[in-house]
Amino acid sequence: MSALPILFLFFFSTLAPPFVFSSPVQDPELVVQEVHRSINESRRSLAYLSCGTGNPIDDCWRCDPSWERNRQRLADCAIGFGKNAIGGRNGRIYVVTDTSDEDAVNPKPGTLRHAVIQDEPLWIIFQRDMVIRLKQELVMNSYKTIDGRGASVHIAGGPCITIHYATNIIIHGLHIHDCKRGGNGNIRDSPHHSGWWTQSDGDGISIFSSKHIWVDHCSLSNCQDGLIDAIHGSTAITISSNFMTHHDKVMLLGHSDSYTQDKNMQITIAFNHFGEGLVQRMPRCRHGYFHVVNNDYTHWEMYAIGGSASPTINSQGNRFLAPNDRSKKEVTKHEHAPESEWMHWNWRSEGDLFLNGAFFRRSGAGASSSYGRAFSLSARPSTLVDSMTRTAGALSCRRGSRC
Repeated sequence: MSALPILFLFFFSTLAPPFVFSSPVQDPELVVQEVHRSINESRRSLAYLSCGTGNPIDDCWRCDPSWERNRQRLADCAIGFGKNAIGGRNGRIYVVTDTSDEDAVNPKPGTLRHAVIQDEPLWIIFQRDMVIRLKQELVMNSYKTIDGRGASVHIAGGPCITIHYATNIIIHGLHIHDCKRGGNGNIRDSPHHSGWWTQSDGDGISIFSSKHIWVDHCSLSNCQDGLIDAIHGSTAITISSNFMTHHDKVMLLGHSDSYTQDKNMQITIAFNHFGEGLVQRMPRCRHGYFHVVNNDYTHWEMYAIGGSASPTINSQGNRFLAPNDRSKKEVTKHEHAPESEWMHWNWRSEGDLFLNGAFFRRSGAGASSSYGRAFSLSARPSTLVDSMTRTAGALSCRRGSRC
């Protein structure tokens, strides 16, 4: 069977409501267009459930009191560059019942590590409130959702999450904090393979050579390196509605100035709250295309948004509250280049709200094609940022009631 019919049958089997043709469609391009149109209509049909926060992701699912019976509908609510991350939407539910992590090569059934290494798509949930202290990095296999809704789930005190050469991952509703370095040991990454891993950096979530990733409604703080880092050609990523606090180097997007494979990176940073105790890198970008939209910046000690190696940064509808220190009012930091060079980098601010003396240093000619590649969703007015980000971070979702 060719790739196109397989793709079509996949979408046909997952649409809700059922998709029916009135007559055969001969043109393969029209088939694909019709499938995408039906998917979009299915998403729009969820609008009647809108909770009115203005956050389009949340308004897609949060006010449904039956969210627990419809968990996998969350995968239809993503937007931004990571909008096609389906995670484990088409797989079975896997319930984590065991907090232990005694053996990274032969994990016990019922543990989080056993769940994430499986080859099949899985939607992973938790039986109860848990604190999971990992002995080694949690190396994820493709087509997985880790869904913390309905429990208070902390991954803390050890190595944390690694997404390495993987695709279609959703991480939702976790508390990730106090992450440490791991590695220098064997770790299993699938039922058929384990290997030696060198020392990790101590990130909360490390994304390496991966695509179609969505990190939503997590609370992250106080890790040894970054809270979320995406490097080595990773792309098609949305980082949304997270609450980040008490950390120095928050988010690194792009491996190094010399690693030009990151030129195709596209990442959406949307509806997050960058809170107290943060210093820098919200985010720090290299080479690629970054849409920073409708976030709330209430704290930074050095700067908020920075970068090097000529990234395109499209800042829209954010709220920036500068610190009282007069020397720290600037939102932006152009790094590793003289002004004669960075003045040509395409960085723009559109519709942002600047408070307490905050200011954004724009640069570049503003080529429409460049900003087109750094545009992933329509920004809401910055005056609505408070309502859109008020519940950023892990939610207290309880069964039988709205999140």
